Amino acid sequence: MNIFWREIKAYRKSTIIWMLALSAITILFLLLYPAFTKDVESTRKLLSGIPAAYRNALGISLENFFTIFGFYAYLFTFVLLAGAVQAMNLGVGIISKEDAGKTSDFLLSKPVTRTKVMASKLSAALAILIITNIFFTVASLIAAKAVSTGSFSLKKFLLISLVLFLVQLFFWALGAALSVIIPKIKSVIAVTLPAVFAFFIISTIGAVIGNDNVRYITPFKFYDFAYIIAHNTYEWKFMIIEAIFIIIAITASFIIYIKKDVRAAS
Repeated sequence: MNIFWREIKAYRKSTIIWMLALSAITILFLLLYPAFTKDVESTRKLLSGIPAAYRNALGISLENFFTIFGFYAYLFTFVLLAGAVQAMNLGVGIISKEDAGKTSDFLLSKPVTRTKVMASKLSAALAILIITNIFFTVASLIAAKAVSTGSFSLKKFLLISLVLFLVQLFFWALGAALSVIIPKIKSVIAVTLPAVFAFFIISTIGAVIGNDNVRYITPFKFYDFAYIIAHNTYEWKFMIIEAIFIIIAITASFIIYIKKDVRAAS
């Protein structure tokens, strides 16, 4: 029994839906880019009327907004939120569904170790995220190049696009940890949405009040698009923070899953 391929097949339809949804949202917004740049001064004046705190919360930078990269980065306020939900759904659901469906004892009765079961499931979830991001990035790149009128830096574009995957990794790991910590998960959405929106609200409030300290606790603020556009790189301290969290969360997931009692089907 190949657990990895079984999970890939089980999530095939939902993966296609997520790929199409994320790509469609981005392409639709990118097609609006020429309208925003048709009369830059009028649009800039309109956006200037929005308080700076709210512009920051929405990810609007007047310095970069009228470039294809600044506009693309603005779209990520919405893309990251949707992508985080997908990633955490996978992290929570791919492990907890055996317990919810009362098939854990059947799965673990097979000649396979718990470590392999966990590794196969998490690897399948990770593969799904990679596939989603490849499709999303290619679709977005085609759309961005089609509407771009100025110079186009592929590196800058890819760095911005990769932020989706990096943020998803955080929620994938968080979801995996919660799936083994919470005794009985009846609804994946009931776990996913409160967690994702809690981090999102924290990041929004931090942007509104101008408190940069929230960047250390919410993945939605780990990657500053203005910094990426200006420097063509990430801020490594936040990548290190995320890496430490992922290592701790995944390690804890394995340890707890290996030791936890499995409920027998009744």
